[in-house]
Amino acid sequence: MDQNNQPLVLNGMSFGWSCFHPRFYTAAAVKWLHKDWKCNVVRAALGVEPDNGYLKDSAKSKQLIKTVVDAAIDEGVYVIIDWHSHNINLKEAKDFFKEMATLYSKHPNIIYEIFNEPDYETWPEVKKYSTEIISTIRAIDSNNIILVGSPHWDQDIHLPAEDPIVGFKNLMYTVHFYAATHKQSLRDKTDAAIAKGLPIFISESAGMQASGDGPIDYAEWNKWISWMEARKLSWITWSVSDKDETCSVLNKTASDYGGWKKDDLKESGTKTREILRAKAAKKK
Repeated sequence: MDQNNQPLVLNGMSFGWSCFHPRFYTAAAVKWLHKDWKCNVVRAALGVEPDNGYLKDSAKSKQLIKTVVDAAIDEGVYVIIDWHSHNINLKEAKDFFKEMATLYSKHPNIIYEIFNEPDYETWPEVKKYSTEIISTIRAIDSNNIILVGSPHWDQDIHLPAEDPIVGFKNLMYTVHFYAATHKQSLRDKTDAAIAKGLPIFISESAGMQASGDGPIDYAEWNKWISWMEARKLSWITWSVSDKDETCSVLNKTASDYGGWKKDDLKESGTKTREILRAKAAKKK
């Protein structure tokens, strides 16, 4: 909800893993995504464990994230600070989010995503970890939204729906989908969670298989988009990167600094930009 208690829907792009695609973590790319793609939110995906990630080089990793966050603040769009990991790294995450909250708590467009995609952790493990990170952030930032993941790559949304985190405000729970893999059953599961009062944010999604590759399933992707629109759910598409896979929206020719032309966009990029621009035009 916005400051007038009206539904606010965010639609935008996630940058790829910061450790694998750092070249796009520029202020100019954020500006282009806002001005040309009409994103009102971007997601900075902090790679944690891989080489060149946060655990190996925290200073470089934090600088990439801060570049995107600062640019989003300048552009007046929302920005998700995403701890992009599949594992529990409690101490490191607490230190990181303490620093981010200290730097950015006064900005209302900051959103914290504290655990990208738990894979094999149980909900009690994820809940315990999340409660500690939320407490760390809330000691500094009492208000900005915090996104909480769920087991099985953000598929098991029924688990927090049955046993939500209590004692904090402005928490939302993430669902991730890749339309060629995740279909009606996940929408039904999410509807059931919403019916129990769980606030949902689709912080990562795209049109192909969960691997990020394979053909785009347009019929199923369009079903997801209509479903999200009907429920006023915010969503993010993965990802601003040039990896040789369907879900990376850019070709190798794409500049680090935006200004992307038609030939710089892969199929997913062309489609996502088209959807985002159409949504922005509708809101006017």
